[in-house]
Amino acid sequence: MAKRQALALVAHDEKKDDLVRFARRHRKRLAGYDLYATGTTGSRINAALPELAVTALKSGPLGGDQQIGALIAEGRISGLIFFIDPLTPMPHDVDVKALTRLAVLYDIPMALNARTAELIIGDPARRDGKRGGKAKT
Repeated sequence: MAKRQALALVAHDEKKDDLVRFARRHRKRLAGYDLYATGTTGSRINAALPELAVTALKSGPLGGDQQIGALIAEGRISGLIFFIDPLTPMPHDVDVKALTRLAVLYDIPMALNARTAELIIGDPARRDGKRGGKAKT
């Protein structure tokens, strides 16, 4: 039996609602993954979509970013969806950079916004350029 792939879900405070909406919109695709998230993000997704059974780790500033980084280093995460807020300064920016560095180092796909996240989970409409944005010619 093939092992299921795992995704990590992280969102800055101002992007948590966006990630919950993303999860709601793509619940069928996300149900095919083992899902891990930092504390508050995971709790909010679990409250909105209990059928997804997201494993909520610690809050990002309390070590959740490092926990996800450890899962990446152990080869247990196959993709990172991290909705960042580029307009709000983050006091734990060092942790965010470390998590990003690990995703690059271990060559896992990393999405920083909804459109890229849809490519990672294989939304065929996004891949074909049929929704949102401009299709490349």
